[in-house]
Amino acid sequence: MSAQIVYLNGSFLPLSEARVPVLDRGFIFGDGVYEVIPVYGRIPFRLPEHLRRLQNSLDAIRITNPHTTEVWTRLITDLAERQPWSNQSLYVQITRGVAKRDHAFPKAVTPTVFMMSGELTTPPKEEVENGVKAVTASDFRWGRCDIKSTALLGNVLLRQVAVDAGATETVLFRDGFLTEGSASNIFVIRDGVLLAPPKSHLMLPGITYDVVLELAAASGIPHQVREVTERETFTADELWMTSSTKEVLAIRELNGNPIGSGKPGPLFRRMHALYQEMKAACAAGSPVAANAP
Repeated sequence: MSAQIVYLNGSFLPLSEARVPVLDRGFIFGDGVYEVIPVYGRIPFRLPEHLRRLQNSLDAIRITNPHTTEVWTRLITDLAERQPWSNQSLYVQITRGVAKRDHAFPKAVTPTVFMMSGELTTPPKEEVENGVKAVTASDFRWGRCDIKSTALLGNVLLRQVAVDAGATETVLFRDGFLTEGSASNIFVIRDGVLLAPPKSHLMLPGITYDVVLELAAASGIPHQVREVTERETFTADELWMTSSTKEVLAIRELNGNPIGSGKPGPLFRRMHALYQEMKAACAAGSPVAANAP
């Protein structure tokens, strides 16, 4: 297989040759933001939405966007075309740049732009059919989880809680209410109604989260966006996790206790099928599937 090609500050080059100075503020402070974009059939999925979220993150930490939407689209598409895989997980990172170590923003510094893309690994058939295990933890992260920051130590520690327990995800609660997972959004199904915690500064506004709500509305699945309590989560009929790489995945067990019947439920199976149809349409070049209406 040929060398994996990445993008760094204006150049496409092999991953083994990419270098960033040690004084880059992304390395020193975690002073940067990122996006992960699924690519189906070499077509980036929901690219306008990902670029909008990237812009929101840049605005939140006061980094000027180094590229226009048109340039980003060209670069991302070009990078995807250079990879050997049809379906990919494409990573974009922008840091404030290289400067003397000082907490204050440096003046006249150029942002560092890095992109790479790997093969997209989605949940295996066994996990889709049987669901996965999850555990819970108190959400101790900072108060701006809506920023897709590279400073992910809180998420790393909380994700490791799941790994140590032999589980797939850690479901997080703050002050008795569901926020999200350590690396996913969480949906609760009760009495045939899909419940989604409202977007706020305490959770990442997931692109897949939006897609699930769009599909629910389009297919007549009852749904509500409202605060969801810890008790409602533990006594759910179904529990899902969603992300760009996990797509839509059922949680069958929480802290060792079964969710509902202990198997993926009927609404999950319906939503999973709808999501796969949208993926296939994107890979076939459907603009409605690849981009929001």
